[in-house]
Amino acid sequence: MAVMQLVRGLHNVRPSAQGCVATIGNFDGVHLGHQQILQSLAVRAKQLSLPSCVIIFEPQPLEYFKPEQAPVRLTRLRDKLELFQQLGVDWVLCVAFNRKFQQLSAQEFVRQVLVKALNIKHLQVGDDFRFGCDRSGDFAFLQTAGAECGFTVEPTTTVMQTQQRISSTLIRQALAEADLPLAERLLGRPFSISGRVMHGQKLGRTLHAPTANVQLKRYLAPMQGVFVVQAHLADGRSVAAVANIGTRPTVEQSGRAYLEVHLLDFAEDLYGQRMTVVFHQKLRDEEKFTSLDALQAAIAEDIRLARLFWQQYAMKHRL
Repeated sequence: MAVMQLVRGLHNVRPSAQGCVATIGNFDGVHLGHQQILQSLAVRAKQLSLPSCVIIFEPQPLEYFKPEQAPVRLTRLRDKLELFQQLGVDWVLCVAFNRKFQQLSAQEFVRQVLVKALNIKHLQVGDDFRFGCDRSGDFAFLQTAGAECGFTVEPTTTVMQTQQRISSTLIRQALAEADLPLAERLLGRPFSISGRVMHGQKLGRTLHAPTANVQLKRYLAPMQGVFVVQAHLADGRSVAAVANIGTRPTVEQSGRAYLEVHLLDFAEDLYGQRMTVVFHQKLRDEEKFTSLDALQAAIAEDIRLARLFWQQYAMKHRL
């Protein structure tokens, strides 16, 4: 598989005489609906013998306009890019969403981004797509602009499951309700969070349950509680584990989200390594305990239940 190229900022785009086929969106979660869009884009790119391009924004527009109302992300940028690579995207244009870009009119967006920078030949977007200053540009505007500037525009198809449109919002709701099977069906894979293992307070050691503190790089998490998980390590190994994701109310007052993973029967140094945590089953909500002894007892029970889960899992799958 060819290596996908990432271009950060319009100023770094090197216009190609051949052009490209492209789509635009947040693609948060890269769920089954997104995957169908990208697969369709790849087919059209092959038909036209052109590279495929995905245009995304950092920060996402709602994070820029109303950060306090912006939904929690399902995937970090790095994870999103890895999924794009797996789906055969040729290159990604990551545009900085700032005041200057926000003030672009719909006409200027087409001229500067689609025509001048990308020399676009085909565009796929949702028929409800809005863009430009005051969201003045829409699908009909793009069709007219395409006819004038030499590119075609095609609407993306909506992907349904159990009579519901697959969306990032629906997945967030499933995760908030700890409906992991539903989230997996909508994503096309189990929900996971990746990050680097960082030094923490090392409180887990005193509670006889040392944890790997996985850097979230976000203030909020899409779910909270104690979960049975699988830790995928940088060297390819998978280790059965139990994890707490939340604000650690017993020992922390900041309100910031943390992901702490206790790997079962594992004692190696993982600091600085990247870990992917795959969520399998919720054990309980996060609680604020009255003492560290009560917290330690709860952690011991979490570990017992996690071991039981993995024993039953091994029997079921004949591992």
